[in-house]
Amino acid sequence: MSIKDKPQPSRSRQIGNILLIVAGAFFLFNLVSPFIFGPQIPRVPYSMFINQVQGGEVSRASVGQNEIRYQLKGEENQPGAVLSTTPIFDMDLPKRLEDNEVEFAAPPPKNNLFGSILGWVIPPLIFVAIWQFFIGRSGGMGGAQGALSINKSKAKVYVESDANKTTFNDVAGVEEAKTELVEIVEFLKTPQRFTNIGARIPKGVLLVGPPGTGKTLLAKAVAGEAGVPFFSISGSEFVELFVGAGAARVRDLFEQAKKKAPCIIFIDELDAIGKSRSGNGFYGGNDEREQTLNQLLTEMDGFAAGDATVIVLAATNRPETLDPALLRPGRFDRQVLVDRPDVAGRLKILEIYAQKVKLGDDIDLKTIATRTPGFAGADLANLVNEAALLAARNQRLTVAQEDFAEAIERVVAGLEKKSRVLNDKEKKIVAYHEVGHALVGALTPGGGKVTKISIVPRGMAALGYTLQMPTEDRFLMDDTELRGQIATLLGGRSAEEIIFGSITTGAANDLQRATDLAERMVTTYGMSKVLGPLAYEKGQQNNFLGDGMMNPRRMVSDDTAKAIDAEVKGIVETAHQQALDILNANRDLLEKIAQIILETEVIEGDKLQDLLSKVISVEKVAAAV
Repeated sequence: MSIKDKPQPSRSRQIGNILLIVAGAFFLFNLVSPFIFGPQIPRVPYSMFINQVQGGEVSRASVGQNEIRYQLKGEENQPGAVLSTTPIFDMDLPKRLEDNEVEFAAPPPKNNLFGSILGWVIPPLIFVAIWQFFIGRSGGMGGAQGALSINKSKAKVYVESDANKTTFNDVAGVEEAKTELVEIVEFLKTPQRFTNIGARIPKGVLLVGPPGTGKTLLAKAVAGEAGVPFFSISGSEFVELFVGAGAARVRDLFEQAKKKAPCIIFIDELDAIGKSRSGNGFYGGNDEREQTLNQLLTEMDGFAAGDATVIVLAATNRPETLDPALLRPGRFDRQVLVDRPDVAGRLKILEIYAQKVKLGDDIDLKTIATRTPGFAGADLANLVNEAALLAARNQRLTVAQEDFAEAIERVVAGLEKKSRVLNDKEKKIVAYHEVGHALVGALTPGGGKVTKISIVPRGMAALGYTLQMPTEDRFLMDDTELRGQIATLLGGRSAEEIIFGSITTGAANDLQRATDLAERMVTTYGMSKVLGPLAYEKGQQNNFLGDGMMNPRRMVSDDTAKAIDAEVKGIVETAHQQALDILNANRDLLEKIAQIILETEVIEGDKLQDLLSKVISVEKVAAAV
């Protein structure tokens, strides 16, 4: 619930004010219209005028282009006894007037100076009055100052008494970040405990991390815990079409904050206004965004000089693009990483969101947390909601474990495309392809446990998929595990070569991923004996969005580029041969599982584990021979 310094009028009152303005304008128009347009003259049809002329009743007429005014005989000396009609194209009118002895002439030119002045002045005055009224109402200030409301800050203000406030109990999986922000809250509540020993509170705290990890949720929790006014605004709300409006809004925001100190300012998506000024191009520039950034830098340096305690919180997932002047000590003193949670953090997050849905007795949240590596808080919230929607769709009163399993597959692999029917040949190719992935993945390290094989199309392009789930969180991988992942990716293509003697387009994505991984091994991880422990890509830290454009390759010689390509090709070809060897050693099992999956379309659980337990390694085959 936001605080408003001035109560807004009701809708009925606004409508009443508009009606009063319209009525006043209509009254004023009627009052001055005689001076502008002259007195109103009775108007008759043109046919009646012609009949009166031919009947000898008209004494004189004033024939104009748009109007004919005339008087009847016997009424010449009576004031206001004038009639008018609208002329039509009539070439015989002058002759008719002459034949009936009617005195006629052109109308004299108008020379109503007062009416002309009113005609030019009154309408603009009415327009300006109405415009100022509406600008004043929208600005909440009224009068001439309402026109300056575009420079006012759009920040929403939240207070401790707001209903359904967020607290630190609603945040899980980011314990280190919570600890940093709890200290900020404690300083706002009991500043003497820190200032008595000479400590200085940080002026700004920057929350950085991938999208969906809970940066904004943490800021809301600070608002709920601190018990002080909390100004919340997005970085894009500073940007305006008019130059200087963003800087004015920054000034107004900090002026409001100082009046309500101690308080907190939260700027979401800081990169919208805080991007580095070195990227403005060859000509430099002083555009609207740069002016806004300069004003923010000035305010963060100057507002703490007095007694007012104002702390700035900001969130971004692009810290690498921020201006260095914004990140220096004295502005944003702390950068708090809000990263994706580990398995324990995911379990706590699931427990929080699971309280909002009805769970069945078979639910095992720990299993779900284990099967969702890399999921952020927003992903887990969406997962719980998807499971609840599936349970409701299946007419169940509670959410079952199978609903969560299906929800995970929806998030990872996409929606089932049951309407995409494959012919028998394609279905057979997909079956052998997926079983090839599973058999190679069961023997090679680093790929995780194979938990499901399916030939039901999912998502936009997947005609089938093999689901591998890690048994634990991993942060490091060695050379052998990476080569095993590449071999697993090539297992599908290798199975097609062995069974059908040809390859299809179904392995396009596998080849892309395998090549990218092999290239990173050579150019980023230094895992090539030929090229040595050198990095050939420019590493970019804190690139949470994961766009590949942030890691361009360094300038290398033609010989080095050829060596890189040769090493990448060698890694992929070695992994390809490893996959072929594994599948040739287990061809009978490959045929058996493929036939089963052609009948059932899906294999998982204990049945799949029993089949994969029979996979034998190439070394055992060689020893047996």
